[in-house]
Amino acid sequence: MPKSPRILILGSMPSARSLAAGEYYAHPRNAFWRLLAAMLESPPPQTYAEKTALAKRAGIAIWDVLAACKREGSMDSAIEPESETANDISGLLSRFPQIRAVALNGGKAKQCFMRHVKNSGGAELMFLPSSSPANARMNFSQKLAAWRKIAPFVCEK
Repeated sequence: MPKSPRILILGSMPSARSLAAGEYYAHPRNAFWRLLAAMLESPPPQTYAEKTALAKRAGIAIWDVLAACKREGSMDSAIEPESETANDISGLLSRFPQIRAVALNGGKAKQCFMRHVKNSGGAELMFLPSSSPANARMNFSQKLAAWRKIAPFVCEK
């Protein structure tokens, strides 16, 4: 987490692969880190340390709406709604009032945020197309065009 985040990007819940690796967006086909690098006009980071350093330099905090849930596999569609336990997003936003944008990575993140959190604490709320490989409706260029709307909130490129 950056010392002074300006943007909070929220996913729904990490995939099984991400949980096993202890890394956000660990699936090699998830476009999250490629999207972030392209949006920041930076070379694609290779290691997880490079990936998190890129986000920190830009003032981007990464978390998930859900702290826990029951699901079979990694698909958001498999999350059992009655099993959802939300992270304390409101508490995080209170601790970091300089966060100016909350960006929701995909439809399930949006759905869970609206169900459990509802309030972005005065930060601009943005809905982004999912970076997941399961989101095949959009190609990389289309996703990147949509993700560029968070660029004005970054600290540096």
